[in-house]
Amino acid sequence: GKKFVGDLGPDGTITWQETGQVFNSPSAWATHCKRLVNPAKKSGCGWASVRYKGQKLDQYKAAWLRQHQPNVPPPEEGLASEGEEEEMAEEEEEEVAREGRVAVPEPAAPKKPEERSKKQQCKSLAEPTGTDLSTPGKRLEIKPRVPVRYCTLGTRDSARNPQTLVEVTSFAAINKFQPFNVAISSNVLLLLDFHSHLTRSEVVGYLGGRWDTNTQLLTVLRAFPCRTRLGDAEAAGAVEEEPLCLPTGPYYHGNPGVESRIAPFWVMPPPEQRPNDYGIPMDVEVTYLQDGFLTNDVVQEMTLLVEFYKGAPDLVKFQELWSQDQTYLDKLKGSLASRTPKEQSFSHVLEQIYSLLK
Repeated sequence: GKKFVGDLGPDGTITWQETGQVFNSPSAWATHCKRLVNPAKKSGCGWASVRYKGQKLDQYKAAWLRQHQPNVPPPEEGLASEGEEEEMAEEEEEEVAREGRVAVPEPAAPKKPEERSKKQQCKSLAEPTGTDLSTPGKRLEIKPRVPVRYCTLGTRDSARNPQTLVEVTSFAAINKFQPFNVAISSNVLLLLDFHSHLTRSEVVGYLGGRWDTNTQLLTVLRAFPCRTRLGDAEAAGAVEEEPLCLPTGPYYHGNPGVESRIAPFWVMPPPEQRPNDYGIPMDVEVTYLQDGFLTNDVVQEMTLLVEFYKGAPDLVKFQELWSQDQTYLDKLKGSLASRTPKEQSFSHVLEQIYSLLK
């Protein structure tokens, strides 16, 4: 098969030796090279197609995971997407002559365009397990979950763990445009960020807003935090029965971490000709709207959240040090600073909320 040789950079980019063109990921470069060989053939996951020093990049990733996360089970085998088994078999015949280079072999079988996935860094959520919430001060046991590539999922399978994390795909990676626009207010982000900082456990909630069919714009105007435990089925029903003034649809879900990062995604339905496939999690670009003032509903929700988590064993102790010279309360204030309203007269309202955490 035809070989393409490039330089693999420390940031994961690949520079094609022949033209000097830089590609942001192995998948982007693999897709480009395979189109040059045969535009009619569709490509799969680039991490399984590109070799570095004679070894596939996905093998390097698997070795890294085994070294840094020894308790994580190995990725499931035998779930390659359509045509990937033949492609991998052909790749076994390829060799890289030069040390420190990467090579992309010629494709062997066609695939659906929706299966081309750009490898992106994905925030791995953590799930509290084996936690005794009746013991105050007991640290939560965090079990990391490793996201898998979409192209490894295959068709729907009832035996698959429904909590499986899947890496998001960009619309550019599948040669599509985002079919709608999303805008979210800073007050919503403020409430989401505040909720995530209160506890060491996972948090969830609903988002509400308006949909404009003419402009295809979804504007997120409200957040409705769930003041329940994830395992409390009875209380979950009560949350859904709360009277809401806006239509709700999307929801948020996350863990508190060192930095708060909003990463919206949309699960795109599978192609009509493949109804049994899983939906594709797509990375969604969002416009952020800076609010001029702090609304009463946000202040009320923040107060109710403080009351809900007060005395809970997983409540963050805001007076403890987060770093050498910062407490967790300092960290919270710093994270919320970029999301506060333009009008500074509302700062005293936030200070009152912060005082409830001391």
